[in-house]
Formats: sequence, C-alpha cells, structure tokens
Amino acid sequence: MIMQSMRTLIIAVAVCGAAIAADPAPVLAKDAAAPNTLSATEKAAGWRLLWDGKTSAGWRGARSQEFPKSGWTIKEGELIVNETGGAESAAGGDIVTTEKFSDFELQVDFKITPGANSGIKIFVDTELNKGAGSSIGPEFQILDDARHPDAKFGRNGDRTIGSLYDMMPAPANKKVNPVGAWNHALIISKGKHVEFWLNGEKTVEFERGSQAWRDTVAISKFKNWKPAFGELPDGRILLQDHGNKVFFRSIKILTPAK
Repeated sequence: MIMQSMRTLIIAVAVCGAAIAADPAPVLAKDAAAPNTLSATEKAAGWRLLWDGKTSAGWRGARSQEFPKSGWTIKEGELIVNETGGAESAAGGDIVTTEKFSDFELQVDFKITPGANSGIKIFVDTELNKGAGSSIGPEFQILDDARHPDAKFGRNGDRTIGSLYDMMPAPANKKVNPVGAWNHALIISKGKHVEFWLNGEKTVEFERGSQAWRDTVAISKFKNWKPAFGELPDGRILLQDHGNKVFFRSIKILTPAK
C-alpha cells in the first residue's frame, strides 16, 4: 500500500532549487536525487519517473493522441509551457499522462515566471470538456499570487498557489519560494482521500465524494459537470497550459505494488 515510509523523506527533501529543507536528517540530504533522477531510497520504495527529462514519452495532448507540436518546449531537463498571452489552453493546450491513476503519490517540481498561472490536475477525463478551456479535474493551483488577478477571485483565497482550485484555500502563511525559484508539489491520493503539499507543508486535504466535497462542488465553478466532479475511480494527470511560462521537472510517481 502507499507509502508511509516515503512521506517523511519527501517532506524532508522538498525541493527549493537544489536546496534541502532546514532540518532533514543528514542521510536524507545525502540521498537527495538530482533533477529528473531517482534517489536510492526512492528506487527501493518503488518510485518511477513519470517524465524522463528528455522526451515526451508517456505524455500527450489532452485533446490529441500526440504531444503538442507547439506551445511546449523540452529543454535542458525542463518541461516548459511557453508564454502565449495567458489564455487557458488556447495555444499548445494541456498535456496529460497516457496512463490513468487512482492510488498514487506524485511529486512535481515547478517554477513560475512573473504573473504566471498553471496547475496540476488529477482524475482527469479528457472526454468531459469538448469546448473552450482546460480539461476537467481537481486542480493543484500554480499561481503568482502577488501579480495574477485570479488570486483575489473565488472564495477566501481558494485560487491561490497550493489551493484546491476554486474549492479549498491553501493557508495564507503557506511556504512559497520566490518567482524564479523551484517549488515542490506533492499530491497524495489513497482511496477517496487526497492531500496537497507545497514545499513540505500540507495545504489542503479532502475526501472525494463525501458530503462536504459535494457541498463544496455545488458552490464552485464545477457544479454542472457530470458525472459528479472529481469522483472518477481513476484518471489522467494533467499539466496545464494557461498561456504563461512555467517550468516543470522531476515528475515522479509511486503507485501500489501489483
């Protein structure tokens, strides 16, 4: 089952560029992996790279069976959404995993540029939205809170970085590294329980399909999506093209042993 032994490691070595959290055990600091690689501890626990750091293998467009021919760049170990003016999924478009996932732990390093907007979505069904905009699924928000106007919309800050977008706000005092520095996202999904972590600190947790979940969906922008929003048994992982330059690397996943 997923993965209590690794959670302490992930929290301790949450990425701040090449930096390690202030008080990890020395053995964990030594075991920290270089970008787009796995540490010995991660390998032993069963982690694997979800992006190889070099090619588009394992990823495709959300509305295509191929990786976008424009709008995204793979360069020097970074998967980059290009700046195209800030429109949602109007250029290269979102990208999704070719695999579907249910129980998992997902690590993603990301770096934003001034005013940038993007996100990491889970339990995505790319067939749900055939119209304009992004594919549909619960979203770990990536945002420059200080510069992007979306940070002031929604309810109680639920569109700020580390939030469950338009549903549940991350704490106001969350740990965010500066624009231009790497941040570390961890998403844990076990059964219906999901947790979002940002730079080693939990920002939200929720139970998909619970009454509290459905009550929150009912007052969100996702209230009209059917089947019930966020309740699919499995789905794809998505990186969002919101028309702003955002960098991703070290995308790793841990799933239960079969």
